[in-house]
This record gives sequence, C-alpha cells and structure tokens, in this order.
Amino acid sequence: MVEQDILVTLCWSLGPRHVQEMRLQVPNGSTVAFVLEQGVAQSLKSQGSTDDVSLSSLQFQQPGIWGKPVPWNQVVQADDRIELYRPLKVDPKVARRQRFKRQGKGRTGLFANRKSGSAAGY
Repeated sequence: MVEQDILVTLCWSLGPRHVQEMRLQVPNGSTVAFVLEQGVAQSLKSQGSTDDVSLSSLQFQQPGIWGKPVPWNQVVQADDRIELYRPLKVDPKVARRQRFKRQGKGRTGLFANRKSGSAAGY
C-alpha cells in the first residue's frame, strides 16, 4: 500500500504582529518536528521572503496543534494547523493591571458607558 501525502499548515511568529503561515504537503505519519524541518527548508529555498528563519530559532518555541500544546514527536493529521508559540515577555494579568492603572477606572470595563449623572458602575 502506498502512503499518501497530507496537507498541513505551519504557523509561527518571530515578533509581535508578524505571523508567517505556509501550507505543506508531508507524508502521512509525519511528526511535528519533521513538518518544522520541511517548512524551514521550503522557506529557505524560496528566499523571496525577508524572514531570518532558521531551524534553531524555531525549535525553542512551544509547538501546538489548533491551540493545544503538543510534544515535538506528535504525529500530525490531515488539515492540522501546527503553531509555534513564543514565550510571553509579560504576564497578561500584570499587563492588564498596568493598563487599568494608566487608563483609570472611568474609561474601561463596566465604567465605560455610564449614563450622565449616575453613580460609578451603573
């Protein structure tokens, strides 16, 4: 029996607001690590992009499939979206507290659309 190729999507981001996405045709039974190697090889071959993509820079990111973290040896299925997650630089809870402190309570959350003359929070 002949193994068939499957289509998967590989997505990564080396910086904020800069997402790279490519569709790859890989053999059935491929792992996340193999898909990453194929994606970097294809990206380097096309050299039309201005990205500094290297295998070593992407291997330190956490892999996931459809938003769920997976190990590098996870076998991919047809139409999977393999994502590589950068580590967070700031804890989201801390960032929200800092934004709230900067903006003040009058313009955010429950207090954004209050009727004139009413008490705060209503």
